[in-house]
Amino acid sequence: MKSKAAIMKTSGKIELGRRRAVWELPAELANLHHKVSIGSSCFLKLAPRPSKHWDARRAAELAVGAGFTLDKPCFFRSQIAFLSVTKIESLPDSVGPKMQTLMVGLNPSPYSSASRVPYGRPGNRFWPAAHRAGLISKDRDIHHALVHHGIGFTDLVRRTTRRAGEIDPPEFRSGFERVKSLIEWLKPKVVCFVGLSGWRIVSNPKAKAGIQPASIGLTTVYVMPHPSGLNAHASLKDLIGH
Repeated sequence: MKSKAAIMKTSGKIELGRRRAVWELPAELANLHHKVSIGSSCFLKLAPRPSKHWDARRAAELAVGAGFTLDKPCFFRSQIAFLSVTKIESLPDSVGPKMQTLMVGLNPSPYSSASRVPYGRPGNRFWPAAHRAGLISKDRDIHHALVHHGIGFTDLVRRTTRRAGEIDPPEFRSGFERVKSLIEWLKPKVVCFVGLSGWRIVSNPKAKAGIQPASIGLTTVYVMPHPSGLNAHASLKDLIGH
């Protein structure tokens, strides 16, 4: 998704969110991520309208969610956040204030990062299952899914790897804190963790697929099997049922 918001350069800074709502920043940051090269450093000035949901922590979490690493801690003054960040190979969050469901993956693959589509690799059954289950009506279109069906996307860990096994449990747990903060802020009705292994690492080692006994704030937690074609334990019919 490409945000229509203008990217303003002010005194060497890239200014985003000027006089806009805080919830519009993820799309603006995603747009910036798509425009700059991997390894590029940016100095950001984030200046949305003042809000009780806006502080240094939120600014840092939104930058990380958009696929940037922080070069130094966020400097926050007079409701304006200043961040020095570097773009990594990632897939920015697609989230908004009226989400019905937030899909949480483990971490993006290089293929998904390049295509800008979560679960985008040929053979991954997420989109066919979601379409047949009636969750979405347009294949592999995250903007359409968010705007028309209230379905958002993020991951526990933002950096890409070829295999999720390349990420250690502490990194998943650290990423879960960011995801939990995102959920408590935007309050989707349901959060769906895609893949049992992620939820087992961050919450319940004995968890089974389905609705979980623990919620996150007012948000119901659901866990589904991973839709990768390599997961022989779950058929397409099983995934549609979830």
